[in-house]
Amino acid sequence: MRRLPPLNAIRAFEAAGRHLSFTKAADELNVTAAAISQQVRNLEDIVGVPLFRRLTRAIMLTDAGQAALPLFSEGLDRLADGAEKMRVHENTGVLTVSAAPSFAAKWLVRRLPHFQMLYPDIRIRLDPTLGLVDFGRENVDIAIRFGEGRYPGLRTDLLVREQTSPVCSPDLLVGPHPLLIPDNIRYHNLLHCDWGYSDGEQPDWAMWLQLAGIEGIDTTRGLTFTTEALALEAAADGQGVALANSKIVANDIRAGHLVAPFELFLTSAYGFYVVCPEATADDFKNAAFRAWLLEEAGAEDS
Repeated sequence: MRRLPPLNAIRAFEAAGRHLSFTKAADELNVTAAAISQQVRNLEDIVGVPLFRRLTRAIMLTDAGQAALPLFSEGLDRLADGAEKMRVHENTGVLTVSAAPSFAAKWLVRRLPHFQMLYPDIRIRLDPTLGLVDFGRENVDIAIRFGEGRYPGLRTDLLVREQTSPVCSPDLLVGPHPLLIPDNIRYHNLLHCDWGYSDGEQPDWAMWLQLAGIEGIDTTRGLTFTTEALALEAAADGQGVALANSKIVANDIRAGHLVAPFELFLTSAYGFYVVCPEATADDFKNAAFRAWLLEEAGAEDS
C-alpha cells in the first residue's frame, strides 16, 4: 500500500518550487502565502528533510527539493491527465438507441449524419425494435416508442405527435378511379400495418374512413405488413394506399415518392416519444442526443 503525503502539501511544494516564491504559489492556488508555507513545512516534517532554504527575501530549493520537484510536477500532470480522460470517457463512446423500425428508417436514419457532425466522439448504435425496452436488463441508453407517453420511472419527451392520413404513389392520382376524392379509396388496395405491439392505439383504416364519413368499405381487405416502412414501400410502388404519420413520410413526399392526396388527418394524444431512465437522463451522451432529437423535431414545425 502506497504511503503518500497529503495532496495539498504536494501541490503547495510543487507550485512554490516552480515559482521559487510562496506568494506566487499562493496566487496560483488561490490561498494565502502563510498557508503555502505551512503546507510545505508539513511536507518537510513527513519526509524528514528540508526542501527549501529560506532566505531574507527569497527561497531556494535544497538538493532534496531539486530532486523531488520534477517528479512531483510529473505526478500532478499525470493526475490531471487521468481526470481529463475520465471526463472525455463520459462524453464519448457508444450510445445505443432503440427505435420503432418505421421511425428509424423514415425519420431518424437520414438525420444521424448531422448528430455525428456535432458530436463526432459519440458513436450511435441503432437497434430497430418494437417492444418496450427493459433498461435495467438490456444494453440500451435511449428508446423511441409510439404510445401515450406514460412510462413510470422514465424521462419522457414527446417527439412527433400522431397525425395520420392516406399516402400513395403519384401514379394513383391518374387513371381509373384516381385518388382525387376520398371515396375513390374503395377502388384501391388498402395497405395495413400490424406492428404486433405498441403502447397505444394504432391508427387504422376503420378510424380514418369513419373520420372521412365513408361507408361500405371492407377495412380488412388488402395487404398487411409488420412494419410501417414496408407498407410505405408498397405504397410508393403503387400497390395500394397506406396510412402514415405526416412527419414520418415528409421526406418521401418531398422526394416525390409518395403523395398525401387528402388534407384530413387522424390526430390523438399518441405519438412517438423519446424515453430513458431518470437516473441517466442527464448523462452527457443521453442529454446531448435527447436535446438534438427535440431540436430536429421542432425544426420541422417551424
